[in-house]
Amino acid sequence: MLKGAQSWEFQNPPSIISTGVVGGPFEKKGRLSEDFDRFYEDLWMGEETYEKANRLMIEDAVKLAVEKGGIREDQVKFFLSGDLINQITPSSFAARTNEIPYLGLFGACSTSMEGLALASYLVDTGGADYIVTGASSHNSAVEKQFRYPTEYGGQKPPTAQWTVTGAGYSLIGKSSPGSSPGPRVTSATIGKVIDMGLTDPFNMGGAMAPAAADTITAHFKDLGRDPSYYDLVITGDLAKIGRKTTQELLQKEGITLDETQFQDCGLLIYGQDQPVQSGASGPGCSATVLYGHLLNQMKSGVYKKILMIATGALLSPLTFQQGESIPCIAHAVSIEYR
Repeated sequence: MLKGAQSWEFQNPPSIISTGVVGGPFEKKGRLSEDFDRFYEDLWMGEETYEKANRLMIEDAVKLAVEKGGIREDQVKFFLSGDLINQITPSSFAARTNEIPYLGLFGACSTSMEGLALASYLVDTGGADYIVTGASSHNSAVEKQFRYPTEYGGQKPPTAQWTVTGAGYSLIGKSSPGSSPGPRVTSATIGKVIDMGLTDPFNMGGAMAPAAADTITAHFKDLGRDPSYYDLVITGDLAKIGRKTTQELLQKEGITLDETQFQDCGLLIYGQDQPVQSGASGPGCSATVLYGHLLNQMKSGVYKKILMIATGALLSPLTFQQGESIPCIAHAVSIEYR
């Protein structure tokens, strides 16, 4: 199963059986609104705090994924989840609700592919029949924690990114009862922490680009593939600045990805008229775009092979205040549908 230095190639590729994708009112106005299962009318979502609203999104997305998969919640063996709130409490409190054995994950915006890689490994090796995994983020909760409460109305530079309010979760298993196999997870590359010394929290795309390039390069090297193997190579959260920088870094490694083949979830989810500066980010960005839009595109025949690379900035408010630079990571997962 181990390929090269940091990749897995699954012998019995697990299936993405079903998904649950929910979003906030801003996402409802975006380009991919038809690929969501449910939207909320406001950011409070009937809860007292934004953090509790984040928990609610996770609970709803998980419930949707399990129900659409045609199984009972008690048949799910493990729940792998993460978010951006301190100590991933929304995920942990959602696990309190669904009572599924829980592994909490933190990879910042890379969490969705960290979870999918680990879930696929567990299913492939016989560690579980069904696993639910995914990630979420809430714009107002994240702004309050990492920057300034939205009520302050603080200005942001053009390099800043808009945190997605959304949750995307999938049911991973060997097969779905009474149905044909869905898209298969065929391999995964686990990233290394890369820190180029950047310290600007309003330029996450630039900080994460070297980690994305490093993981993409490792994936092709470990598996002996070149870009032509995939119909689409898509990053999670690099937006305008990070995407361009990653392309330049890959070219130095002899890897050329054209404009159509190399895309970014942070540039897909919102419309041109939405004021999101450089683009979107947040664990919910790659999770909602993959488990909604991209899988729908695969099922309709647009893509057969996708390499999804979610990137994450592993900083905290404390490390920023202490003058630390921003360590970053990226995890890649290949998904194929025939």
